[in-house]
Amino acid sequence: MPNTTLARDFVGYGRTAPDPKWPNGARLALNIVLNYEEGGEPSVLDGAESSEIGLTEGGGGTMPGRDLAAESMFEYGSRVGYWRLIRMLEERGLPATVMACAVALERNAEVCDHIRNSDFDVCAHGWRWEQHRSLSRADEEKRIADTVASITRLIGERPLGWYCRYAPSVNTRDLVVAEGGFLYDSDAYNDELPYWVEVSGRPHLVVPYSLSLNDAKFMRGSIATAQQFSDYLCDAFDLLYREGETAPKMMSVGLHLRVAGHPGRAPAVARFLDHVKQHKDVWVCRRSDIARHWYENHPPVSRGGMLHTEEGR
Repeated sequence: MPNTTLARDFVGYGRTAPDPKWPNGARLALNIVLNYEEGGEPSVLDGAESSEIGLTEGGGGTMPGRDLAAESMFEYGSRVGYWRLIRMLEERGLPATVMACAVALERNAEVCDHIRNSDFDVCAHGWRWEQHRSLSRADEEKRIADTVASITRLIGERPLGWYCRYAPSVNTRDLVVAEGGFLYDSDAYNDELPYWVEVSGRPHLVVPYSLSLNDAKFMRGSIATAQQFSDYLCDAFDLLYREGETAPKMMSVGLHLRVAGHPGRAPAVARFLDHVKQHKDVWVCRRSDIARHWYENHPPVSRGGMLHTEEGR
């Protein structure tokens, strides 16, 4: 029997997107995401056949065996990049969301201590880097449970959101809902506002993410300099801000410690944050803040057997 939860929707809110009613009449909700993955990537020391080179400076392709250079590039993210990016945020008094692999957090007590005492929240980014599509339902269920238990122990509170490191499986959303403690998942890229879906007869909130407004463009796109990246982010912000006068949306900016944390790229983040600070009526928030706001202000409404946000389609 097909999983109707995963039926494709090409319409979404369409012309009648709801007014999100962001706090204080904000024209835009902005969420900065720090992807904390260092130590959670495939590693020969952890039993993988080869080292992971995803979003590193290496360009030679994956070869069997251990790649010490790639390992070192990942370590840069947790040793240096994290602290550079969080200083930029904290100097400007801005919160963020840490999308964290549980195994990566297990390997850096200092980062865990910082998160516990910061104005950041944590969205679960999986147990470690692995293809959920290749897991059995039972194995995936255990990974989700292990991830929640680990992050809860390390940070002192459970994660309220879920986002797979790779794409989700056809079972992921159902298992996230069945776990019972998540407010939302971000395993979607198809909108600029949260929306409700029905999973096993229960309403579930999706807070879409973005791989467009993401520093992966340095490695997998045509962006080469900090100026190009800051221009790109500022252009997106400016358009959404203008549209927000009549149709407010949300903006997710994804950063990787081993990418944007380098001194040749980090100035893009600083320039973008300063640009944001020059504008009033912007709600810079955590991902859990967006989810809670949607629960409180836009509860799901059933019409014609489909879940909708009030005032939307």
